[in-house]
Amino acid sequence: MSQKNQSKQDDIKVIATNRKAYHDYFIEETIEAGIELKGTEVKSVRLGHVNLKDSFARVEDGEVFLYNMHISPYEKGNIFNVDPMRDRRLLLHRHEINRLAGYVQQKGYTLIPLKIYIKRGKIKVELAVAKGKKLYDKREAIAKRDAELEIKKKMKEYLR
Repeated sequence: MSQKNQSKQDDIKVIATNRKAYHDYFIEETIEAGIELKGTEVKSVRLGHVNLKDSFARVEDGEVFLYNMHISPYEKGNIFNVDPMRDRRLLLHRHEINRLAGYVQQKGYTLIPLKIYIKRGKIKVELAVAKGKKLYDKREAIAKRDAELEIKKKMKEYLR
């Protein structure tokens, strides 16, 4: 296979992102996981009918499950559609699950999905080990972002 074809296959098409996650959490580590979907859920995800807001993952009995991720029912799916808010299993290797379980057992850490995307024809979830921000951390991040925007604005005016 040539380099051109290989890079085309590695293209990632982002379906949905959890923008609120970066505001509410400090991201410690990320990991890519497959997701177990049923029937028409795949078609609905490919159309972009996914909402990651307020979703989280939990390690239970040696498996990782994703909760509160909403996948809208496929319009042409009729009787084959499943519950949009059902729990979905994430596909990870045993050593990855053990490492995530170790993180989550520490106080304050949680697993949250950052984005869902298509890579080489497979639907993947980017899962993050995150620690919740306090209110003053959020305010600090907003102030820093505003300062950077102000600097960019002044630089733009100065360069004219």
